[in-house]
Amino acid sequence: MKNFTIFLVSLLCVACASARQVTPLENTHVEVRTETVFQKDTVYLELPLLVEKVQTLDTMSVLENRYAKSEAIVADGVLVHSLATKPVKEPIEVETKVVYRDSLVYVDKIVKETVEVAKPLSGPNRFFLAFGKWAFVILLGIGFWKLFKLTHLSK
Repeated sequence: MKNFTIFLVSLLCVACASARQVTPLENTHVEVRTETVFQKDTVYLELPLLVEKVQTLDTMSVLENRYAKSEAIVADGVLVHSLATKPVKEPIEVETKVVYRDSLVYVDKIVKETVEVAKPLSGPNRFFLAFGKWAFVILLGIGFWKLFKLTHLSK
């Protein structure tokens, strides 16, 4: 009888559900976007100043263009020829490579929670729930009756 009482008390101490802890789940994703664009740009090219002279026994001449000027002069029977470039900044179109880099960081946090939703019980579930309640009451009654009988018999 003592063992039955200990068994009955231990059954009353048992829980029907287990405790669960919520663990958040974190997911990080980095996305790098690279875009290359070619832009037209103007660069000025500066020509260096160059001077050259040539002497010859020939006639006189003068030459000139956008970048240089040439003069030939006869003095004392000798032809003196000079060539000089003009200091000009010439515009030149150049394609410039521009790289745009952008990075996006996505952080997903997923928290799982248990939410209880009330759902109507089906017929068999209602029967077993009522049967369990009555079975528990009957077992408690039998336990108390045995305990009462055990205590009054010892007197």
